[in-house]
Amino acid sequence: MPYMKDVLGLILGGGQGARLYPLTKERSKPAVPLAGKYRLIDIPMSNCFHADIEKIAILTQFNSASLHRHIWSTYTRDQFSPGWIQILAAEQTPRSRDWYQGTADAVRKQWIEIKEAGTRYVLILAGDHLYRMNYREFVERHAQSGADISVAVQPVSRESVAGLGILKLSSDGRITAFSEKPKDAKVLKQLESGANPDKPFMASMGIYVFNTETLQEVLEEDHVDFGRDILPQSIEKRKVLGYVFDGFWEDIGTIRRFYDVNLRMARANPPFDFYDAHAPIYTHARFLPGSEVQDSRLDEVLLSDGCRIFSATVRETVVGLRCVIGTEANIQSSVLMGADYYETDEQRAENVRLGIPNIGIGEGAIIKGAIIDKNARIGRNVTIRYIPDRPDEETENWVSRDGIIIVPKSAILRDNEVI
Repeated sequence: MPYMKDVLGLILGGGQGARLYPLTKERSKPAVPLAGKYRLIDIPMSNCFHADIEKIAILTQFNSASLHRHIWSTYTRDQFSPGWIQILAAEQTPRSRDWYQGTADAVRKQWIEIKEAGTRYVLILAGDHLYRMNYREFVERHAQSGADISVAVQPVSRESVAGLGILKLSSDGRITAFSEKPKDAKVLKQLESGANPDKPFMASMGIYVFNTETLQEVLEEDHVDFGRDILPQSIEKRKVLGYVFDGFWEDIGTIRRFYDVNLRMARANPPFDFYDAHAPIYTHARFLPGSEVQDSRLDEVLLSDGCRIFSATVRETVVGLRCVIGTEANIQSSVLMGADYYETDEQRAENVRLGIPNIGIGEGAIIKGAIIDKNARIGRNVTIRYIPDRPDEETENWVSRDGIIIVPKSAILRDNEVI
């Protein structure tokens, strides 16, 4: 059995994150808030800790300042702890003056640092997925099988295959074919390999275990991306096995997925358990008071720390840190990310002078089907309507994507505005 000290956990910090815009306007994908008080990067980091992976590296590039702050303020090891947590940021070097061109290219450009970790295996992880996986079992299965590469795979339905990389597993678990986002019926028929008739296909989760020597070999072949380039070509030349993971997993790559996943966390019996006593999700430790709720109706609400809600109605909603909701406000099917700080009396007086709302949700506001990013100012009697077929649109203070209104970070909706 391999010791987990022989494993390097390598988290890909993501590219520009255009499909999550405007949530990624000022932050990278792994830094996007999740479920009220977490960030997406907390998921793979926590999974690594539970598997006793001692060496963790995070590759970062676009809008990475807030991600760096979160990592350094959250995940620190003292001098008596083994291993390390290291940020590998894109940089110009004598060998390369380009940005990362893809997932494999990012790993190639940081190969010196990866090799110096001195591990036998490299566990490659995405920074924008929600799941809980036992990486120890994954790595042990890889080592016992003698595989060169192991890929975490998820059984999926026929309706889901169009947006995923679909592969075929043989009876011994070997991957024999791969197709990126297949649509042709004949190709799909040849790729069926799942035992569940409701989920007859196997999708790559973008999570890999490489023997370090194998990883070096494939990177020398000058591929750009793991899923698009390395995986399809490796199955013909190397032993590539699939590790079937049948738990909850969601790639939070679009506004619609982000919205839907968050609302599912607020409902009864959510598909992902943040309350698991044996495998908690870690995040930045904060010193906030308990949330204050006065004369309000809350139903299917995920309520974070430090909130203040007065005579309001909130249903099927995620309420983020330090969120303030004014009297007679009505919030439905929305994600409120809260605030990074509380405003002082002096700041609120200055807001009055400037004619802008305070941070939070103003009195009498009606919001349905929206994402309100951090530090946004929603004035009195503002109305955000839910229009399912609303076309995509972008204005100075709000954006429409997939029928959902997103109010960007620090944006202002003034009193009585209707969207």
